[in-house]
Amino acid sequence: MSTLVVCVDRNNDIGRKTGLEMPVAGWEAVRSLVTDVGLADPEDSSVNCMLEALRVARDLRDGDESTTVAVISGTAETRVSADRAVAAQMDELVAKYDPDSAIIVIDSAEDERLVPIVESRVRVDAVDRVVVRQARDIESTYYLLKQFLADEELRQTVLVPTGIALIAFPVLLLQLGLAMATSAITAVIGLFVLYKGLAIGDYLRDLPAEARDALYSGRVSIVTYVVGLGLSLIGVFAGALRAAPLQSSEGVLMTAMAFTFESVPWIAVAALTASMGRLLDEAIRNDRVRNSYLNLPFGVLAVGLVVRGFSAYFLQRDGKIPAVVVPKISVGQTTVSQFTLDPGTRLAVYVLLGVFVSLFGVRVASYMSGTTFEEEFVE
Repeated sequence: MSTLVVCVDRNNDIGRKTGLEMPVAGWEAVRSLVTDVGLADPEDSSVNCMLEALRVARDLRDGDESTTVAVISGTAETRVSADRAVAAQMDELVAKYDPDSAIIVIDSAEDERLVPIVESRVRVDAVDRVVVRQARDIESTYYLLKQFLADEELRQTVLVPTGIALIAFPVLLLQLGLAMATSAITAVIGLFVLYKGLAIGDYLRDLPAEARDALYSGRVSIVTYVVGLGLSLIGVFAGALRAAPLQSSEGVLMTAMAFTFESVPWIAVAALTASMGRLLDEAIRNDRVRNSYLNLPFGVLAVGLVVRGFSAYFLQRDGKIPAVVVPKISVGQTTVSQFTLDPGTRLAVYVLLGVFVSLFGVRVASYMSGTTFEEEFVE
C-alpha cells in the first residue's frame, strides 16, 4: 500500500520565497525545501507544515508502508487560477506515483479549502492540521472567526443587530444621556434575545398561513380568538384605569395588584372564550375530544379565581377595596347571622373555589372521555 503525504500551500508562500517550480516530491527534495523556506523566512508557518509532512511520512515508513512526501502550491495570482494549479499538480503526482491513499497536511483554514480538490483525485485517509504552539490560541480564534463569517445565517443574526446597536448607541447617548441610552440598548438586546430564544419569528412567519387556513376551513376558534383579544384589551384598559390613581401615592406592588384585580376577570373570560373555540373545533373535527381540551376551560377559570383572590388579599389588607359582607341566611330553622370576610378568609375562599373548579373539570373530562377519575389523575 502506497501513501502520498502532501503538504498544501494555497497562497504560494513556499514557491514565492524559494522560486522553485511546484510540485516538489521526495524525501530529500522536501527536506531541502524546508531549509530554503526557513532561511528565507524563519517565521513562516509553512516550515512547520513541511516538517510535519516529513514526520508523518517517516512514521509511516517505519511501519513498513510505502510513502511519498510532496508539496503542492497555488502558483497563480487569482483564487480560481491558484486552485486549478493545485489540481493540476495533484494530477501530476497521482499520475507519477499512483498512490492508494493520501494524507493532507495543512497549516491554516485557508489551506483547508483545498481538501476537496485532493479528495477528488485520491482517497484521503486523514487531514493533519498543524498549529504553531506559540500561536495556537490566535490561530484557533482566527479559524473560528472564518467559519463564523462564512455562515450567512449567523452573520445576519449576530453581526447585523450588533452593528445597529453600535450605530444607535452614540445617537441615543447624545440625545438622551448615558443612563437612557444604556437602558434602551439593553432593553432592545433583551427583546431580541427573547425573540430568537422563543422562536417568535417562526410563529409569526407561520401565523398568516394558519389564519388563512382557519378562515377557509370555517374554524370556530378564529372567531373566539378575536373575541378573546377584544376582551383582553378591555381587561388591560380596565386595569390601567384602576391602577392609574395609585401610581403617585402607592408603591409598585399595590399598583400592580390593583391592575391585576380589575383586569383578571376580563382576561380570564377572554382565555375561556378562546379555549371554548378550540374545544368546539376539536369536537367538530374529531369523534373523540382529547382530555387536554376538555380540561382547558376549567383550568383557565381556576387560575383566574386564584389570581383574583391573591390580588384581593393585598388590596383589602391595604384598605383599597371593601371587605366582602355575607348577608344573613335563613334555611328553615337554621339561621346564619351576617358576617364579614377578613382578607385571609377571602383568599381561602377563592383558592378553594379554584381547586373545586379544577377538580370539577377533571371529573367532566373523565366522564366525557369514558375514563375513571383515578385514571385521569394518573394521566
